[in-house]
Amino acid sequence: MKIILLEDVRKVGKKDQILEVSDGYANNYLIKNKLAVPLTKRSKEVLDNRLDKEAKFEEEKVEALNKIKKELEKKSIDFQVKTGAQDKVFGKISTKQIADKLKEMGYNIDKKCILLDGDLDTLGVHEVEIKLHKKVDFKLRVVLKK
Repeated sequence: MKIILLEDVRKVGKKDQILEVSDGYANNYLIKNKLAVPLTKRSKEVLDNRLDKEAKFEEEKVEALNKIKKELEKKSIDFQVKTGAQDKVFGKISTKQIADKLKEMGYNIDKKCILLDGDLDTLGVHEVEIKLHKKVDFKLRVVLKK
């Protein structure tokens, strides 16, 4: 029997996947527990429509994130830090501090999207990678000043 999975099913397949499974497994487990629906002309149309809508939504989201990317690539974030002997910075700049500074600038970017290679604990310009989406990532300049 051909079915369309409504959810990810372990060791069977992913959501929206069309599979061939035994009739008993499909009827007694997958369909009964609302994990799948039988493949019919109508269910295939519904699946195709939903996938088209999701693709359009994803495209619009990527477009909006690319706009933010273009704006932020031109800018840099400045931090005033305290330094000790030989210009050694006290503490370090974290992803939360960078996210808070971006929020002040009007960009709501989660700190989990900001990827640091190492600690920002020296004066100067640092390149910080920001991954907004699997298709949208860029480098942001972070400047540490006295």
